[in-house]
Amino acid sequence: MDTRFWLIQTFNGVSYGALLFLVGSGLSLIFGVMRIVNLAHGSYFLLGGYVMERVFLRPLGFDPLRQVLLTVGFAFLLQQAALDIWSGNNFDISPPAALTRSVVLGGLYLPLYRVFMIAVALAIGLALWLTMEKTRLGATIRATVDDAQMARGVGIDTSFISMLIFALGAFLAALGGVIGGAFLGIYPGLDFEMLPIAFAVVIIGGMGSLGGAAIGALLVGLADNFGKALFPEVSYFTLYAPMALILAVKPTGLFGRE
Repeated sequence: MDTRFWLIQTFNGVSYGALLFLVGSGLSLIFGVMRIVNLAHGSYFLLGGYVMERVFLRPLGFDPLRQVLLTVGFAFLLQQAALDIWSGNNFDISPPAALTRSVVLGGLYLPLYRVFMIAVALAIGLALWLTMEKTRLGATIRATVDDAQMARGVGIDTSFISMLIFALGAFLAALGGVIGGAFLGIYPGLDFEMLPIAFAVVIIGGMGSLGGAAIGALLVGLADNFGKALFPEVSYFTLYAPMALILAVKPTGLFGRE
């Protein structure tokens, strides 16, 4: 294996990690602010490829068991709806013609669409960081994450913040589906394939941490790509073993809030 192999596999892993960041960051924000275990998150990704918070989730409060039952029920309903609307056939989605070319960098031919995915993830990540760290809205979100009861005590509308973050998380997952559709294809069951990978990103990065989600997505993307390239027979092990180790050693994740 020469240097070109390692560079190409690294680029592929980073581009896949960029897609996972869009999905994982939304899931991380939803749990960090609302403490909701949202098992329907992968369905937002699926529907993005082809107003449940206020009515259904909010009345449950922080009850993980009810959250799991409700959101997994929605996941099955949304999956069946996608099957009824778009049938069970696989869809190969072609990217815009301008993004079908390759760019040459250091003698390597890199698909322009993968470069586009990385650029979108960087832009979204920068916008989220600036919002969270440099604006009043970001300060109220951080306050809600740290102590929702205290935030309510100083006049922050935590109900609005929760609704906003849920909508943002769903939007990021759907955006990931729109972008990832031309990369992965769209087919029934994709939502349940993406869901554990998104949880791996969040577990490694920590709940409610955008920086952690970015690093977690990069690590998962690289582990998945190199695992399939070098050890295809045990690629699932190479993907999930680091997550299990981190979960056993530090349950909040490497970069999560204590």
